[in-house]
Amino acid sequence: MFPTAVRLAAKPPGFFRRSVEELSRVSKFIWNLESLQTPTKPYHLLDFEDESTVAGCKTMADRAVGGFSTASLDHIPADPSTNTPAHARFHGRISTRLPDNWRVERTGYAAFRNQDRGLWLFGRLYWDLDQHYYLALRVKSDGRRYTVNIQTDTIVETDIHQHRLYTRHHRESPSSSSSNPLSPLSSPEAAKLPEKAEAKYPGGIPSSLSDIPPPSTVMSSAMATTPGSTGWQTILLPLNSFVRTNHGLVVEPQTSMIRQRVKSIGIGSTDRIEGPYDLRIHRIWATNGMSEEEVDEERWICGSDALPVDEGVRTRWTADPREILANSRAQGDKEPKTKGLKGLRDEWD
Repeated sequence: MFPTAVRLAAKPPGFFRRSVEELSRVSKFIWNLESLQTPTKPYHLLDFEDESTVAGCKTMADRAVGGFSTASLDHIPADPSTNTPAHARFHGRISTRLPDNWRVERTGYAAFRNQDRGLWLFGRLYWDLDQHYYLALRVKSDGRRYTVNIQTDTIVETDIHQHRLYTRHHRESPSSSSSNPLSPLSSPEAAKLPEKAEAKYPGGIPSSLSDIPPPSTVMSSAMATTPGSTGWQTILLPLNSFVRTNHGLVVEPQTSMIRQRVKSIGIGSTDRIEGPYDLRIHRIWATNGMSEEEVDEERWICGSDALPVDEGVRTRWTADPREILANSRAQGDKEPKTKGLKGLRDEWD
């Protein structure tokens, strides 16, 4: 078999195309000496402008165990008249109705993730996010509760690292308060919520999974719709704040995510509220902050909710660019020295 043009153009990409793309990425990475400094460019993981990316994902719902929730992931073409990019639409209906099966005690679940990335010339293909601090998602939310799920190559295959997808349209789940008149839970069920929470989170609810967004989560400006908003927004979730779980339960002791061997990324609906849901996703990528080359697209899609250029990315994390430039020139260097990845990690910690 030879890597003909037909095989290289196949969608979804086959073995040869995956190998060529990964070799090209690694070659650029080495040639540009990116391993010696903190990356300033985005590392695209799932770009849903490409219809083949949508086709390369799988949906999951409680129907697999006899439930009645549905999940679909469709490719939506771009609409320049409304500044809407081509994207994926994750939609369906959540049902908490139990099947006629005494083994199933809980339903109301729907999710999607990319399928395994397959093999390339040097074995199984993974994403290496070790040099990036944030997982970025550009989404248009309906306000329901969603969780971002990351699976890595670990000993326990069912371990998942999770983080709530907090958006400007985020609202607390009605089921989070027994006094809420909109709560779908009856009084006896509401009374058991503290017990269930204690059993699920013995060490307390992690801030990354709570109803209140933690300060470390970077979102567009305010928590309410602003004039000029398109509904789209870019969310930056710190990779070191993801929580390791197994079958929905927090695992103790917590261990760091193996960022060098990320297998899959997905999103799930977790509020268990009856009714339809609709989440639009444009792109998911790894980043250290919004760069100047991304800002035009960000402003075009997100409007007034666009994230600004990250000063750290713009200056390559130099504490005082003018001072370092002067010192570098005094030493005969044409370019200012950067702090480097190790220095940036010290700041993160």
